[in-house]
Amino acid sequence: MAGSRTNSLYHHRSDRAGSFPRGSPRRHPTAVRPRPRPPARAPADPALRDLTVLSRALFETPDEGEILRLAMDHITAAGPCRAEAGYLEVGGHLVPSPRNGRRPAPAVGRRVRELAGRDGPVTVPGRPWGRALGLRGLEGLHGYLVVTSRSRPSEAERSLLATIVGHTAAALSVAFAHHRRREDALELHRLRDERASLQRQLISVAAELGYQRAVHALMTGVAASSGGEEAITRALHRLTGLPALVEDRFGRLRSWTGPGRPDPYPEPDPVRQDDMLHAVARQAGPVRVKDRLIALVRPHGEVLGVLAVVDAQDEADEHTVLALEHAAASLAPQLTHLRDLAEVELRLHRELVDDLLAGTDEASAYARSEAVGHDLHRSNYIVVVQWRNRTADDSFAQTVARTASAVGMRSLLTRRADHVVLVADDRPHARALYEALARETGTRSGTIGVSAPCDALDDIPHGYEEAQRAMEVRRHSRERYGTTFFDELGLYRILGPGNDYRELETFVQEWLGQLIDYDSRHHTAMVETLSRYFDCGGNYDETAESLAIHRSTLRYRLQRIRDISGNDLANVEDRLNLQVATRVWKIVLGGPG
Repeated sequence: MAGSRTNSLYHHRSDRAGSFPRGSPRRHPTAVRPRPRPPARAPADPALRDLTVLSRALFETPDEGEILRLAMDHITAAGPCRAEAGYLEVGGHLVPSPRNGRRPAPAVGRRVRELAGRDGPVTVPGRPWGRALGLRGLEGLHGYLVVTSRSRPSEAERSLLATIVGHTAAALSVAFAHHRRREDALELHRLRDERASLQRQLISVAAELGYQRAVHALMTGVAASSGGEEAITRALHRLTGLPALVEDRFGRLRSWTGPGRPDPYPEPDPVRQDDMLHAVARQAGPVRVKDRLIALVRPHGEVLGVLAVVDAQDEADEHTVLALEHAAASLAPQLTHLRDLAEVELRLHRELVDDLLAGTDEASAYARSEAVGHDLHRSNYIVVVQWRNRTADDSFAQTVARTASAVGMRSLLTRRADHVVLVADDRPHARALYEALARETGTRSGTIGVSAPCDALDDIPHGYEEAQRAMEVRRHSRERYGTTFFDELGLYRILGPGNDYRELETFVQEWLGQLIDYDSRHHTAMVETLSRYFDCGGNYDETAESLAIHRSTLRYRLQRIRDISGNDLANVEDRLNLQVATRVWKIVLGGPG
């Protein structure tokens, strides 16, 4: 042991200096002066060499855990000692070293934490002497070394142990300092990166705000200039470089700026248009639909139009979206104003139509119609619209007016208690208005009657009666919903509408009942054959051609009709009644065709 070797050396030198050879005369120290000797060179102490090597290794190691491991491995240099455990202070907690023994670890750990930074005794079974030694630096506690021994260490051994602990604590201070410097350097680098990122963001935000101000100023100027939809699309095209367009809610083009405008512009599909509007309305902001970026113009929830840019190459960015949103916001007041004007115009229309239906002087009617842009000099048609469970209030009247305009009808409009009346300057399409209103209202339970052409103003009141009659015929027929034209009623124009349709059914049953039953049982078409025969004026060739059958087949069927019904087609009275019955069966009772 280093301490034992030091003590032995110390006692050996004392014995030599204070003893005399046996039998020699004793001399007084002042009388005898020993001959001077050169100083003896002390042999190198292995413990000191180990300590020097350990110290160098400790200070050259940057890792705190490795420093603690080296110290624990070299505790044996201080005599019969060993390191039972080591702890590093990390974030206010003592973290045990992986080299700690398992058996005494929990008890030792509790004891070390109880010391709270002080040195103190530690009890380990089988080791009479044990102590927890704090590894302290200028910054405070770095950790602990728990050292035990088979016997109490000597003074020299404790001194060597204290030296090892001191060197370990100093090395930990250096390592912690290096670690902090590295962390500080990394934090400084992070802060510099963060500052650079914030500066870039600030520059980007400033640029974005500048762009927003520019877009807002441009669109505000466009709105103030009252340039309308053309001005909006021009500004949007200028901001984005993409073709810009405005459509009404039905998909008809109102304005286009930029290249690539289709010519002719495609006729919208009402069903697809409605589906698109609902899909876009469910999302916030502009929505991509195929090659277009679309924004709805709906200031108060009601869709007044569609604003879009054509982006076939998918070039649109956040600036395009911003410009489109601002343009839509600028377009909304203009479309709202146009709608308000339309409502005023609708009131003027109502007053004029009310007078036309009641009868008015021509000069006033022509002057007022020209003021609202309607031509009463051409043939006009009276159209009556009634929708089940819908009151004919202003809201429904406006819906009918917008829908009629969307399907290309130029008309004047008024309303009555249960229906809306239009004066149209052209014959309406057979299904367009009904289908468009069915989509607009969400229900197909509507009936539309159309008069014969009114060639003069005096014909309009009578045309109104014809339109009502056509609507009543449709309402009381089996297919009560849809459009009926008065000039297509045929025989029913003479019969006139009645409320008791059972008489008509009885009449049809009397003359055609046997044929209807025969067709039902045998899946034939005797009634339809008879109806076509009358429609073709009794011409065999035309009837056979319309039914796509051979002439001989027609002759056979007509003979079977005579046999089944018991009626003679050559008899004038039978022939007339059968012809009226087939006409009522087809028009009023909803027969085939």
